[in-house]
Amino acid sequence: MRRLLCDGMLAGLARWLRAAGHDAALAAPGEPDARLLEHCRADSRVLLTRDRRLAGRAAPTLAVVQLDGNDAEADAVRLARALDLDWTFAPFTRCMVDNTPLMAAGPDEIARMPGRTRALAGPFRACPTCGRVYWPGSHARRMLAKLQRWRDLAAAGG
Repeated sequence: MRRLLCDGMLAGLARWLRAAGHDAALAAPGEPDARLLEHCRADSRVLLTRDRRLAGRAAPTLAVVQLDGNDAEADAVRLARALDLDWTFAPFTRCMVDNTPLMAAGPDEIARMPGRTRALAGPFRACPTCGRVYWPGSHARRMLAKLQRWRDLAAAGG
């Protein structure tokens, strides 16, 4: 699995990559380009950016994928092809907020979930960093359908 770093303009993409189970860090707001590139080098991350100038500066020494940023579906396909990335790698195993690998939710986390969701089959997961709880509700089904669509489009050449 490749480790990724999204520039600040690709925060939405970072959340989708995390939803797919990929390690996708996000640049800090206002992080200078030089620091962002050093972060990529130090953590052996592939840079994902919309910025042509930044991609040009990074390309000689770092793996970089330049995306358009205006069409999420086109970017998803381009990224999948460029990195042989599977959009259904390990769905909902990383926190979409802070990129931390999720753990099985314990009784305390499950007790914080809305009442009807506790009757679902699971799995119930929690982020040990931010405390957010994840469950397989309708939002997860809709998101998984989109991830599967992106996977299928990339495989089909679409």
